[in-house]
Order: sequence, then C-alpha cells, then structure tokens
Amino acid sequence: MNLAPRHTHLLDVVRTHGPQTIEALAERFGVTLQTVRRDVQRLADAGLLSRFHGGVRLPGSTTENIAYRQRQAMESDAKTRIARAIAQRVPNGCSLILNIGTTIEAVARELMQHQGLRVITNNLHVAALLSANPSCEVIVAGGQVRGADQGIVGEATVDFMRQFKVDIGLIGISGIEADGTLRDFDYREVKVARTIIGQSREVWLAADHSKFNRPAMVELARLDEVDVLFTDEPPPPPFDALLTQGDVECVVAGRDAA
Repeated sequence: MNLAPRHTHLLDVVRTHGPQTIEALAERFGVTLQTVRRDVQRLADAGLLSRFHGGVRLPGSTTENIAYRQRQAMESDAKTRIARAIAQRVPNGCSLILNIGTTIEAVARELMQHQGLRVITNNLHVAALLSANPSCEVIVAGGQVRGADQGIVGEATVDFMRQFKVDIGLIGISGIEADGTLRDFDYREVKVARTIIGQSREVWLAADHSKFNRPAMVELARLDEVDVLFTDEPPPPPFDALLTQGDVECVVAGRDAA
C-alpha cells in the first residue's frame, strides 16, 4: 500500500504516543473530523490501525497481554516517574497491598527507603525487591505462580487477600476503556485485584498514558471505584470528564519526577 505523507505521519503519531482520539488527530493535522475518519478507515482497512469508539490504536489482541520482558521495557521512563510520585505519597508505617505489573514493580523499587511498611503482595518480584528493605515486613500470598511474570493468582490467592484490611491498595491495569472500565487479560488476576479493591481503605491506580483506550477482555472495575489515579500525562477526553464525575484525584507525574 502506498501511503500519503499524512497517513504515514498519522501512523507515526499512534506508534509514538499510543491510542489517539479522532478529535486530537484532527487538531494535530489541522483537518476536519471527516478527513481524519477517512484516513483512519483506509489505514484500518489495510490492517495498519484498529478503530475503537471515538479513536484509533495500533492493532493488538484483546485476549492476550504483551510478553513480560517487552512490558518491562515499554514506557520505562513514564513508569519511573509514576513510581516516584506514588512513593512520595506513601507514608511511613502504613499497610499496603501491591499487585501484579511492571509499574507496580517500579513502585517497589522506590519504596526501598521507607520505614515501617507492612506489604502484602501476590507478586514475587515485588516481594524479592522489598524483602531487601530491613524496615519492611513482606507477606506473600499463596496460590498458583505464573511462570511468565512471577505473579500469584487463583482462588487461594483471593481467600488469602480477604484476611486483610489495608490502608492502601495499589493496583496496575492493562487498559482503561472510554466507558470508564478498567480491564485486564487474565480473569484469575482480575479476581485477585477485585478482592484487593474490597480490602483497601484507599484504592490507588498506577497507569501510564498508553493504558488509556487500550482494550482488554476482562472487566476489573470502574474508574470511579478508584480514589487516586497516578499517570504520566494528562488523561485525554473522555477520561478527564470521567475522573471529575467519579471524584477521582488524578496525579500527573511530571518530567522533574524522573
């Protein structure tokens, strides 16, 4: 397929910045919404982009997540900034549940100097990191260990988490859709995360900008069930309005946090 210069530029924008709304692309290129819709449709017909309601993204599966090693490398600077912003808000002497995900692992690295933490986790990477902090008590959930990322899932994990009520439940997510649903790929992981939400006095969500408008198969929760969202860029429409409607605090980690 021979692409016009604007089509090539549009693809580059989506590859570089992640999912885009039709309105944002029209503003970026100085063209009408109808023109962008035609461009997007042509690229979607060629299999180069995937459409969703109100926007466009790179093609990808809704049923299977990206491999763990790839996820570690993706948006690493953004994850570090988010992790530092979260660590600044975590008080010494509190209790937390940390779940599965590369952003959550970045948070664990930033908690190494905290004092008096009690951390419950179903993530063996998090447990290994924080066990090196002599002032941190780490409690590891039982259950089935996923070989791909060392996450612990299953009914035993859910039952284990139900024993606790913690100050902060910190969760990651694979995608946030435009209807405000938080979504992930593994239903077993989702069941554990739902339990964490129920056992936490405050729910904090860590999600870099690439998670907005990223589809995944299993609904975990809704955005208005979260108390604080930590991200690295101002959320695009309609997420800004959803956050306001749900009374969710949004913390944008700036470049100076890196």
